[in-house]
Amino acid sequence: MTIHEEQSARDAYRDALVELMAADPTIYCIDTDTGLFSGVDFGAAARRYVNLGIAEQNAVGVAAGLAASGKQPFVNTMAAFAGTRALEQVKIDVAYNRLPVRIVATHGGLSAGHLGPTHHALEDIATMRVLPNMTVVVPGDARQTRDAIRQASGVRGPVYVRLGRKPAPALPPSARAPFRLGAAEHLRAGGDAVAFACGAYPIAAALAAHDALGAEGIGLAVVNVHTVKPLDRDAIVAAARGRPVVTIEDHWAHGGLGGAIAELLSEIAPARVHRIGLPDAFAADAGDHPFLLERYGITADAVTRAVRSMLGGAR
Repeated sequence: MTIHEEQSARDAYRDALVELMAADPTIYCIDTDTGLFSGVDFGAAARRYVNLGIAEQNAVGVAAGLAASGKQPFVNTMAAFAGTRALEQVKIDVAYNRLPVRIVATHGGLSAGHLGPTHHALEDIATMRVLPNMTVVVPGDARQTRDAIRQASGVRGPVYVRLGRKPAPALPPSARAPFRLGAAEHLRAGGDAVAFACGAYPIAAALAAHDALGAEGIGLAVVNVHTVKPLDRDAIVAAARGRPVVTIEDHWAHGGLGGAIAELLSEIAPARVHRIGLPDAFAADAGDHPFLLERYGITADAVTRAVRSMLGGAR
């Protein structure tokens, strides 16, 4: 995980949104005093940038009002607050009314690790994906973030986009297919097991596990499930059928991508699923993002161990 992209996903989002605002007068940016847009020249769109301060519930309510009036607001906030503090407004004001509010949540997972459990966002995928009408997206890198933000403008209902904090591992050029919202992305082929991942670091871990297992003669397919809701049901079932499944994510092991995959497969194509995520505990340690992922077992080694165990040991 030593190769990093030059731009963070949240900076890619900022730049893409500024471009969209210049081209479409219905697009608004509702900020919560995050500082991400400090110094940005919005030009003629400046009046459509609204900083409401540290008031996430209010921001979502204002965005719902704008959306009900024919606008397309993007709410910029931190994932720890979008998925908890503002959840009632997201549920009732936005999802219930199927309004085109785009909630772009930065500092997802453990990426705000230095700030402790109050700022960790380890439940947001779970809370957002259970809401009717909600689309949930976890781009794999800055390039996918730009594409996701552009494509989100075409979604009829609300969208939740989860981003990290700093630059993170980028998808390798050999894996870069055109991004399409709702379509799982096959990054590596393999006939023995399959790993489903979302988010930059979990994807990097799955790719590293593919290489390590390949050296042992074990074929691990890797699929980037950047759209957690709606799931690409056909692609996931086809990839998993008849093979052990590992999921890996920067989220509690319950309720997120792993839960969504397990639910789907239990109904359509039963498979053994091993979920890699944070255990059922708060991450009390302080540290940067890679340190905390290593500390809590969201790693390539965890994927390789899980695959070997499900296949009955090294072959």
